[in-house]
Amino acid sequence: MSSFVIEGGYRLNGEIIPQGAKNEALEVICAVLLTPDKVTIHNIPDILDVNNLIQLLRDMRVKVERISVDTYTFQADDVDLDYLNTEDFLRRSASLRGSVMIVGPLVARFGKALIPKPGGDKIGRRRLDTHFVGIQHLGATFNYDATRQVYEINAKQLKGAYMLLDEASITGTANILMASVLAEGTTTIYNAACEPYLQQLSAMLNRMGAHISGIGSNLLTIEGVKELHGTEHTILPDMIEVGSFIGMAAMTGSDITIKNTGYDKLGIIPNAFRRLGITVEQRGDDIHIPTHDSYEIETFIDGSIMTIADAPWPGLTPDLLSVFLVVATQAVGSVLIHQKMFESRLFFVDKLIDMGAQIILCDPHRATVIGLGHRFKLRASTMVSPDIRAGIALLIAAMSAEGTSRIHNIDQIDRGYQNIDLRLNQLGARITRL
Repeated sequence: MSSFVIEGGYRLNGEIIPQGAKNEALEVICAVLLTPDKVTIHNIPDILDVNNLIQLLRDMRVKVERISVDTYTFQADDVDLDYLNTEDFLRRSASLRGSVMIVGPLVARFGKALIPKPGGDKIGRRRLDTHFVGIQHLGATFNYDATRQVYEINAKQLKGAYMLLDEASITGTANILMASVLAEGTTTIYNAACEPYLQQLSAMLNRMGAHISGIGSNLLTIEGVKELHGTEHTILPDMIEVGSFIGMAAMTGSDITIKNTGYDKLGIIPNAFRRLGITVEQRGDDIHIPTHDSYEIETFIDGSIMTIADAPWPGLTPDLLSVFLVVATQAVGSVLIHQKMFESRLFFVDKLIDMGAQIILCDPHRATVIGLGHRFKLRASTMVSPDIRAGIALLIAAMSAEGTSRIHNIDQIDRGYQNIDLRLNQLGARITRL
């Protein structure tokens, strides 16, 4: 198990470029299974979750070639379906939650798929009902082997259908969308997720020959086609990393320019940070965060305490609430952080409390942060990263704290952030990997 040793208290300065979006990468890489033709994807982040998915495709006999640092070609013209029944496949896919999105493409193109209960962050229940019920609407049958903890999915020919999703699940929408593009007839998905990454996936599928309309809305209509072809696709900058850098700059009193942010696709993220009192300057497609000696949390118009809550797009992404929470600890003022989607994602706050943060954990979904500004600096501590987003929040806390901190289980951070220690050290951070 690897660890970070962080010397806190250093201000950063310079420019940083966000990696390609992790969540989009997992979706579009699974989509290469829909065609036997070559697909080229640019701006793929070099992170554990993505690399593990690419290796899984290699093991399925997908031809994978790395053209440059962040560009790969994929050709799924000789997929080994027998590999799905091996213990090696079950072990690899069980450790990677994103692997569930191979179900839609496999069932659509080959009529069958097999997937174990997937892993991922330990942040509460992350049910798969939306994925499975949606694909069942298209005519697939599901059998669960309780002994092996494996789902077997079969379909002779998927047929288009109308469906109203029980939740606007991002990966669920992606899975159903990929299954429906090769289904016979018309599929209508209502209450679909409409995040920029889903818009990117839809645009990529249309370039491959799919007929998807309603892109960017929660009502998608898909006219099924008989086959898809190759294409070229470029992944967006990772909005979660952009948000992490904004919060990190403010909390450490740094002067940072975040380059090539895909600003028009960030939604309300910049304004949400502004509500914490952080100056976020747009410069074309770049964001400049000037040095903050202090920042003060706004109140609502009637003077009541500010609430920052997650919501389906175009609301605030839940993946950034951990960052908002930690950044608020060094602000002036109070804020209620309401994590609606996952009931275990706020449980890392005990580590911040140990560092001296004033936080009241109201219940599994809500935490009140009482920001005392820099009158009380956070103390260095030794911590364990429970998931990707809590991991980056703890790293931000350690960088602003007085003294030397340690964060163990940083494989969780590596799952979502590419060479984060090297990139931040180039700006003046003091992070050592053990």
